[in-house]
Amino acid sequence: MPWSRRRVVQAAIAAPFALPAVLHAAQPGRGVQRLDPALDAVVDVSAEVEVLGTGYRWAEGPVWARRKNCLLFSDVPGNTIWRWRERQGLDVFMRPSGLQGVVPEAFNEAGANGLAIDGAGRLVMADSGNRAIARLDLATRRKTLLIDRFEGKRFNSPNTVVVAKSGAIFFTDPPYGLKDQDHSPLRELDFQGLFRLDPDGRVHLLDRSHRRPNGLALSPDQRTLYLALSDETRPEILAYPLDRRGNISPARLFCDMRAAQAAGGSGLPDGMVVDAAGRLFATGPGGVHVLTPEGKRLGVISTGKTIANCCFGGADGRTLFMTSHDMLARVRMRTSGWGRG
Repeated sequence: MPWSRRRVVQAAIAAPFALPAVLHAAQPGRGVQRLDPALDAVVDVSAEVEVLGTGYRWAEGPVWARRKNCLLFSDVPGNTIWRWRERQGLDVFMRPSGLQGVVPEAFNEAGANGLAIDGAGRLVMADSGNRAIARLDLATRRKTLLIDRFEGKRFNSPNTVVVAKSGAIFFTDPPYGLKDQDHSPLRELDFQGLFRLDPDGRVHLLDRSHRRPNGLALSPDQRTLYLALSDETRPEILAYPLDRRGNISPARLFCDMRAAQAAGGSGLPDGMVVDAAGRLFATGPGGVHVLTPEGKRLGVISTGKTIANCCFGGADGRTLFMTSHDMLARVRMRTSGWGRG
C-alpha cells in the first residue's frame, strides 16, 4: 500500500528522548488531562468531549463561519466540505470540494484540506485536489482559484491556510495529496514550502527547508507565525518572528513533541489555533496540547483518536471543535478563540 499521512499520523514511532513524568498516559481516553494547574483557567478537566458526527474518511480543516453561524470542515479524501449547525446538525456543504470529475490514480487526496475565513467573510481553502489556494463566496458558492504555481511550477498539494489581518494568506505545501508523495511523477517543485500570498497576488517563498510543513497559526498581535512539522523524525512546532510586511526571521523551537510521541500518543503535530490570550492549541501525539505563549504545556484534550485539527467557534466562541480521524467532536472552554471569521 502507498504511504499515506493517515497511516503515519496514527503510528506511534518511539524516539530516544526522556519522557517527563507528567506525560505518563500513552493515549488517554476521551477527556481532558491536566498537566499544570493553570489549565483550570482554560477548560474544566471534567468537561465532556462530545462526538457530533462520525463516518468521515479523514476529517480536517475546521473553521467557524461567524456570519453564517456554522462550522465548516473538510473530508479531504472524501472530496467534501461538511457543515455543522447547532439546530440542524450536519449536512454536505460542498461536493466536490476540490478536484472535479474522475480523480486520477496519481491522486491521494482530491478534496479541499485546510480552511480559513478572510476579513470579508469568504472561505479560503487549501485546495489539495487542484493543487491551489482557492477562495469561495459563501453566499453564491462561487469558487476562484487564487494561485496554483510558484515560479511557473505547480504546487505539490497545499495543505493549510491562515489569513492575516493584512489579508495575506500563509500556506504550506507538503505532498500529501499525491499518491506517491515524495516520489510522485506529478511533482514539479523539489521542496515542500512555507509560502505567503499577498492581497495583490504576489507569492513569496518563506522557507523551503522542512519536510512535511503542515499546520499554521498566527499570534493575536500578528508578530509570530507558528508552523507544525508533521515529520515523524522531527515532531516539532516552530515559531517564526514576523515583521509588519509578513516576512519571517529564523524560527525558534516552540514545542518539541518527541516525548509525547515516545509515550505512544497517536498523531503528529498538525493543525493549530490560538485563543484570545495567545495560548496555542496544537494537535499532536495524544490530542490537542494546550500551550502558553511561552510554550509551557498546560494539558491535553483527547478524543481517544488522532486529532488532525481544531478551531474555536459557537455563538460565544468558547467551543473547541476537533476533527479527529473519522469524527467531529467538541468541548466547552473557559476561554474564547482569537480572530473568529
